[in-house]
Amino acid sequence: MARIAVIGAGMGALAAAARLAVAGHRVTVYERTETYGGAVRRFERDGFSFDTGPGLLTLPAVWRDLFVKTGKEPLEACAELVQVDPSARHVFADGTEAALPNASRAGVVSALDEALGAGAGGRWGDFLVRAREAWDRTRRPLLEEPLWPNWSVLADREPYPSVPHKRLLRTRRAGTLAEVGAWELRDPRLAALLESHALAYGLDPRVTPASAAVLPYMEHAFGMWSVRGGVRELARAVYERCLARRVAFVFGAEVTRIVEKDGRAAGVELGDGSVVEADFVVAPGAGAAGVPPRGQGEVGPQRGLPSRLTVLLALRGGRPEGTAHRTIVHTRDREGELTALFGTAPAPAAAPTVTVLRPGDPALVPDAAHEAVTLSVVVPAGAEPGADLAEAVLSVAERALPGLRDRVLWRELRTPADIAGETGVEGGSVPAPALAAAGGRLLHPANSTALPGLFTVGGWAHPGGGLPHAGMSGALVAGLVVEGPRFRGSQ
Repeated sequence: MARIAVIGAGMGALAAAARLAVAGHRVTVYERTETYGGAVRRFERDGFSFDTGPGLLTLPAVWRDLFVKTGKEPLEACAELVQVDPSARHVFADGTEAALPNASRAGVVSALDEALGAGAGGRWGDFLVRAREAWDRTRRPLLEEPLWPNWSVLADREPYPSVPHKRLLRTRRAGTLAEVGAWELRDPRLAALLESHALAYGLDPRVTPASAAVLPYMEHAFGMWSVRGGVRELARAVYERCLARRVAFVFGAEVTRIVEKDGRAAGVELGDGSVVEADFVVAPGAGAAGVPPRGQGEVGPQRGLPSRLTVLLALRGGRPEGTAHRTIVHTRDREGELTALFGTAPAPAAAPTVTVLRPGDPALVPDAAHEAVTLSVVVPAGAEPGADLAEAVLSVAERALPGLRDRVLWRELRTPADIAGETGVEGGSVPAPALAAAGGRLLHPANSTALPGLFTVGGWAHPGGGLPHAGMSGALVAGLVVEGPRFRGSQ
């Protein structure tokens, strides 16, 4: 039985802690705040309840596997998952709307043909076939296995099978997501649909590799899911599974240093100066005190990713029957939005793409005569958006929800500073999933480190950001601790 110190109680750390405890280790989690979940938090007021982090879930199999491997009760006995249908309603710049069925290629093709014109659905369906090929090529190395020692193979090879495109007597293949949209989808609305999946993770589609096609494919293939009571209920269920497996938690305990002895991690030093000995240390992948630098030639951390502004709205009036859970209102100035976010002096966009969440969950409202709505936009890390941007976000959202302002009882802003306070990440940056190609720029550091006995977990370590990826990082760390360097992932 090894003593294991886990720094932070984010979702990846909780997943690792539960698995390590089941393997017979004595696990203690040290969390500098007073609660668990990392960015998966909840805001409550006057009978309204809002997720302040992720509002939806994809790839629930990752968390189902955690519950299968750590106890008798399945995930569904601890938290209720509900498939969201339609997966999303899109309001495009020209006013066209399309509601896309959940996890149905034929249904999506039909919906796009009806909304955007004959042929649009077929082009998107053909793209999904190519995206599946990219997923099949990268799923194991980017999600299910520790990062390969020869990770440069992933960095240099583009797994997306681009369609040859003739331009000025030359044949080209799309290398970026924006080129896939322009050359293969050939409709600005389909291009906006594609690019919105990258933008949701704070990625600039103009430079994001074509391999990011796996992001819309994951949503299409595995569906979008909500959690009854909010995604915070998933965090609660995982935390309670940790408690059931006798993981110990110390809240309000900031780790200031990782202790080294005889060339390996030997414990942690807390803010009060006390030292806790451990045989292994599991730390967050970014901003962890005392985490040593990577070795020469190894993957470095992603830098400069944006953050989020979230506007929580308590509304008078109930949610109409048939309302889509998620609506994406696309900007009318995509180039201006991208320039504002990713230019030399990043700033919040004047009229951004807005994601509107309208869950039909009675647990989130005081009664049926009220509605809880969440608006979210991408903003630069460290930005201090205020009332002006909130008003701009409301104006964009009103394209999908006419009369929205007249229904507002109160609103609450959640800024990058709030995310930084909850996660400890400078500027409140939000990590993206690991992606192949692009010279390795969108890979994350391996879960093992240059210091023996020290492992990294969570969105800033392999395989990157997003709830399924965080859950897999916990599984990978547990495997590396239990089985050692020979561990090669789930079979």
